[in-house]
Amino acid sequence: MWGGPLGISIAPYIKQSKFWTRTLTPFAQWYAETAGYRRMGLKYDDLIIEEREDVQKAVSRLPPKEAYDRIYRIRIASHCSVLHKDLPKEQWVKASDDVRYLTPHIEEVVREDQERAFWDTVEVSKKSGH
Repeated sequence: MWGGPLGISIAPYIKQSKFWTRTLTPFAQWYAETAGYRRMGLKYDDLIIEEREDVQKAVSRLPPKEAYDRIYRIRIASHCSVLHKDLPKEQWVKASDDVRYLTPHIEEVVREDQERAFWDTVEVSKKSGH
């Protein structure tokens, strides 16, 4: 699982706990609204920086329409940033539309890299006695 700078994420533990999910969900929704990326037409996964190799691989695995939509949203947001204006309210990304479309691909790439690293370092020993 990938996470912050140390690669650690507490999200799986929070998702497993009904108490923490109920407690933190309103705060998370408030934070997402105040962060402002939806007002510029972006989804959360659009904010993931593509400089990492695993993210580049994940972006290359997106279906063509999703890849095009991602680039379009980023260009529109860049234009809004230059103008120092948000999009009209009817063009904001709704919370229900802000789904993680890239994160599953990133997680898949990370798992594949971990599996590859495991199999690349497996030591094969010869059985004696045959």
